[in-house]
Amino acid sequence: MSEEPDGPIITFRCPPELESVLPRPIPAFAGLPDWFKSMPQKAFSALTGTDNFTVKKCPPFIDAMTSGFLMPLMTDLQVEDGHFKWQQDWPGGAVVNYSRSPIDFHENVQLTGTPFFFEDSFALKFNNLWAVELPAGYSLLVTHPVNRTDLPFLTLTGLVDSDLYVDNFINFPALWRDPDFHGTLPKGTPVAQCIPVKRETWVAQFEAFSGDRVPRLKEVTDAVTHVPGTYRRQFRAAKR
Repeated sequence: MSEEPDGPIITFRCPPELESVLPRPIPAFAGLPDWFKSMPQKAFSALTGTDNFTVKKCPPFIDAMTSGFLMPLMTDLQVEDGHFKWQQDWPGGAVVNYSRSPIDFHENVQLTGTPFFFEDSFALKFNNLWAVELPAGYSLLVTHPVNRTDLPFLTLTGLVDSDLYVDNFINFPALWRDPDFHGTLPKGTPVAQCIPVKRETWVAQFEAFSGDRVPRLKEVTDAVTHVPGTYRRQFRAAKR
């Protein structure tokens, strides 16, 4: 007997002929980069003369990087002198007509008036052959892999109502931001981070600290400032 899932289900669908060869989306916590894994937890500060915790010990930094799931590059992508090349023989028998290339392009005029417009270059588009279905009432925040400025591209951010738009693929517009990059982006490189968000109407409320919240503000501020790990032990919610 199969166990009941603990939470809402995200369903990924791909063309049947690609099911055995297409790299799968992975939970973001399983795709942390090597630089994060190898970085120290503390580093010496010449300014204070003490060892300080690095962002490896910062729960908000880590939680942002490990939220949602990562969408992978479909195949190895070779980059040389501004030219992109790939070799991938996809199985035949396609049920629909879809792009067989891992990348495509957007005309730069589509970005006219934005900070992303460049007269001499197109915008990149990472093609994706996974359709995503979220539970009713959820949208999918699609953005650049969080804190991954080491990647030579910048994926643009969008919000897709993936409880309704479930029978087609979501592609990922991006800017190639490292003209000096030469080499290969391996198959499976994260090209987008996707975080399900519940659609809700919010009402803003503004007030000053008062009553019991005044001493509580001082108490929490002092603890976070002087007792390492306070946020992690007292305020960090379980994510999985």
